[in-house]
Amino acid sequence: MPLVFLGSARQAGDTHRLVARVLADIPHTLVELLDWPVVPYNYQNDYPAADAFQQVAEFMLGHQVIVFATPVYWYSMSGVMKQFFDRFTNLTDMQKQLGRQLAGKHAFLLAVGSDRELPEGFEVPFRRTAEYFKMTFEGSLYQSLKQPFPEEEARQFAHQLSALC
Repeated sequence: MPLVFLGSARQAGDTHRLVARVLADIPHTLVELLDWPVVPYNYQNDYPAADAFQQVAEFMLGHQVIVFATPVYWYSMSGVMKQFFDRFTNLTDMQKQLGRQLAGKHAFLLAVGSDRELPEGFEVPFRRTAEYFKMTFEGSLYQSLKQPFPEEEARQFAHQLSALC
C-alpha cells in the first residue's frame, strides 16, 4: 500500500483532489503534513517534544512505495513539503539507521499548478533525495489547472505505482 505525503497549505485543495483522483482505485495511506507538526531543521538537533518528524519518518519504513504530493508554489514545492524535506537531514546524521532503511523503496511525485508544464528542475529535489537514500525515483505526474486532466498519463502513473505495491 503506498504512503502519500500531502504537503499543501490547503488540505482540501487541488493537490488533495489530484491524489484522490489518481489513487481512486488504489488503497493508500495519506499523511497530510499540516496535521503533523514537523518543525524546521536545526543544527543543534534540538526539537520540541511535539515535533512529529520521527514518527512521520517511521511511517515510511512500513511502505515500499512513497508518493510526495505538492502544489507548485513559486516554481518549487510547497513550504510544508520543503520543511519536511529539510528534516531529511536528520536521516543522514542523528537518525542514520532510519535513513538507511529507505534503500530499495520507490518514490513518486504528484504535483499540481497553474503553469502549462511542470517548471524546469521541479523534480530535481525529489529525484536526488531518492537517489541519496538509494530509493528509486519512478517519475511524476503533473496536472496543469489550465489544461484538461491528463487521463492517460494518470492511468499509466497509477498502473506503474500499483505494480510496485
